[in-house]
Formats: sequence, C-alpha cells, structure tokens
Amino acid sequence: MDFTDLYIDGAWHKGAANERFDVLNPATEEVIASVASAEIADADAAMDAAEAAMKEWAAQTPRHRSEVLRKAWELMTARLDHFAHLITLENGKAGTDAKGEATYAAEFFRWFAEEAVRADGMLTHAPASGARIMVQHKPAGLAVLVTPWNYPAAMGTRKIAPALAAGCAVIIKPASETPLTMLALMPLLEEAGVPKGLVNVLPSKRTGALVDHMLHDPRVRVVSFTGSTGVGRKLLHSAADQVLKPAMELGGNAPLLVFEDADLDVAVEGAMLAKMRNLGEACTAANRIYVHEDVAEAFTAKFTAAMSALKVGDGTDPSVDVGPLVNADTRDKVAAFVADAVAKGAKIECGGTTPNGTGFFYPPTVMSNVPENADCVHDEIFGPVAAIQTFTDQDDVIRRANDTEYGLVAYVFSENMKRALQVCERLEYGMVGLNRGLVSDPAAPFGGVKQSGLGREGGHEGMLEFMETQYISASW
Repeated sequence: MDFTDLYIDGAWHKGAANERFDVLNPATEEVIASVASAEIADADAAMDAAEAAMKEWAAQTPRHRSEVLRKAWELMTARLDHFAHLITLENGKAGTDAKGEATYAAEFFRWFAEEAVRADGMLTHAPASGARIMVQHKPAGLAVLVTPWNYPAAMGTRKIAPALAAGCAVIIKPASETPLTMLALMPLLEEAGVPKGLVNVLPSKRTGALVDHMLHDPRVRVVSFTGSTGVGRKLLHSAADQVLKPAMELGGNAPLLVFEDADLDVAVEGAMLAKMRNLGEACTAANRIYVHEDVAEAFTAKFTAAMSALKVGDGTDPSVDVGPLVNADTRDKVAAFVADAVAKGAKIECGGTTPNGTGFFYPPTVMSNVPENADCVHDEIFGPVAAIQTFTDQDDVIRRANDTEYGLVAYVFSENMKRALQVCERLEYGMVGLNRGLVSDPAAPFGGVKQSGLGREGGHEGMLEFMETQYISASW
C-alpha cells in the first residue's frame, strides 16, 4: 500500500514511537499492510497543525470552501473503483457493496459543498426591547473524528465534509481494522485544494489513550463518534470534562415490521437491503424481523429463497454477493447468537453453520420461531443472520419494537398508508424506513434517540453539529 504512515500537517510521518500494526484481509487472513501507530506526541502535532490551518480556512468565504468540497466529490467519483477495491481488501465486503459505499461516501462532499453556502443566520426585531436580534453560525473549533471499521470511507467523509463546510479543522482516528481507505483519501483532498494541516489522520492501536488526550486539549471543541454505545458512553464522559460538543452515532437494534397487508415482494426486497447491506455489519441493519402471522409462512419462504441464493466468497470476485465478516471475533459472536437462539427453540431455515477454511466467513442465515429470550433479540447481531418472529396485534408489536434501549432506525411494510404512518409515529426511533429497506442519504438527518446517539449527520443539521450559534443584540 502506498499510504500507510500518519498524515499530519499535509505530510506523511512514521510516528513518534516508530511503531506499526498489521492490517489483515478478512477473506484470506493475510497481512495486506503495516500501518504507523500514533502516540500522544503525534496527536499534539496534529492538533498544532489543525489549529494553524483552521485560522485561515475559517476566514475563507463559504463559496471557496464549497468549491473545494465540490472538487473532492468530482475526484472521488472518478476513482470509485479504486476506493471500492481498497474497501473490499481491508473490510471484506463484496465488490458491489464496496462500490455502493464509495459512491455514498463521495456524495457527502457534493452535499456539503452545497450546504457550505447555506449557514443562514437571522435578523429580526425584538418585540419587547426594540433591539435588533442578529444570529449567525460560526465554526465551533477543532473536531476529533472517531470512525468505525464497517464503513471505512463513508463514516469518514460523513464527518469530514460537514466539518470543512462549517470552517473547522479535523483530526481523524480511523478504526485499526480499516485505516487504509481513509489514508488513501488524503492525496485526493490535497488535489482538491484542502490546505495542509486542515485534515489529519492518526491510525493507532492506542485508541483510548490517544482520543482521551485530545478530548482534554482545550483547543478541541467537537467530538464526532460512530460506533458502539458502550464506547460512546466513555467518550461522553471524557467530553464532559471540557464540555465539548458531542455528535454520537451509536448502536442500534432495528425492528422490521411486516404487516398482513404488505406487498410481500416489496417487503422481502426491503428486508434483504435492511439485513444484508454491508453483510449486516451496520447499526442500521434489521435485527428483529416481526411478521404478521397471516403472511409469516409466505414471507419466510420468499426471504429464505433470496438469502439462500446469495453467493459467499472473496469480495474481489465480482460474482460474489457476500464477503467475510471483518474479523474472527465478529464471526464467532454471530455464530454464538445462532447457537443460543437454536438452543432456545429457533428453527434454521438456511445457513447457520460456520464454514471450514481460511477467512472470517459466515453464511446468510434465516431463523424462524425465534423466542423473545434469545440473545440476538436484545443485542446487535452485526452479521448476516435474520431473526424472524411473528405477531398478530398492532399495539403489541409496536410495544415489542420499542422495548429496547436503542432507537436508531426501524422499518415498516404496509400498503395501508394511514395505518403505516400511524405506526411510524409511534415508533421510538430517529429514523423509519416506510416500505424501504434503506434510509441512509446524505441529504437526510441521520441519527437516533435514546441510547443510539446524540445529534445528526447529513442533511442541513450535519453541518450545524460543527458550528456554534452566536447572537448579537444591537440597536440603531
């Protein structure tokens, strides 16, 4: 790999300790790169660079920032195949899925190029005092971005693009399993016109200590994290010491509801997207599938046929639909969920057995008759396993769907729009897919409620996460 060192102040560095760690191809278990591991001194250097770069960047016109981001979109769109291949190598996802992620990742640059010129303020007349109320949005300050391994391109651009649009500088800590895609993005940003020091990338095996150190530096004003709720809670504790602005996109336990009046072909297609996008390694993945008893047999048969038809293998093969899971721990956790559910009475409709041989593979699996006390009902599966339960009563299934500490996304399938929208409004989730298995869109405010996070990414709200509102009272 060409870019495997730390990226600080527009240059490549071996790191203060000159230590490295290996990145594996999850399909072959072979080492594909050795990457520099950042230490505290490297974080200090990155923050120094970011502080200096932000002064000039924040003073640039919104149009200038917009045009740089637009150029980044153009360059990345021209190189989608390159980034897709890199995503497949370090993450394992199949080629089609990787190309979809690369396209989605690039789109954040275009969307926030358009939003950069729309940080609208307000001028109004105070009714009581007669003073003028002037409101404007200003860059919040240095932002620390912590991204997960499941979307090595998109989770980075979803944070970088709005931060740059807002006028902020960033330090990115990519996941240790998948740092290569984010490092490879840096030469592209240079070419697009991003000033040196504005974006810095610090892969590290000492994630906790490194991020905690940065969150206690007074120059840092925003922390944006995508990952598990458990880690998010720890980061919020650290952020509290400096009263940082947090943007947290955390875990999920998404329910998918199929009512008796649903178009089953649409529901199966939506369930395949909601379950198998990124091999189920997504916080938005359908984790609990509730199907009305009247259509449960027909839905399960159609869904099982679709899952059984997927080809498993190395994602670099264009005929493969399903690649490996990211590592052995993730695969073993998925297998344990299946074993637990079967022991408690679930029935395997397809899959359900860990294959022998090299690579962290697990087959697309459908389980029916999954009991309420199965572990997979209460925790994220994060793999290609669909757990089907049945229901007969609308109020009861809404109660079951809401019976979780998470509240990221839910899915509803029904041809009765009045009933479907009533159900959507009663679901305690930040997002709902109505007759759709895909909700992620750069133009939409992505985020959850309850233990699934704080703030929103994407949409107009995504840029405001990196801005502070200033109010000026004036009289003339």
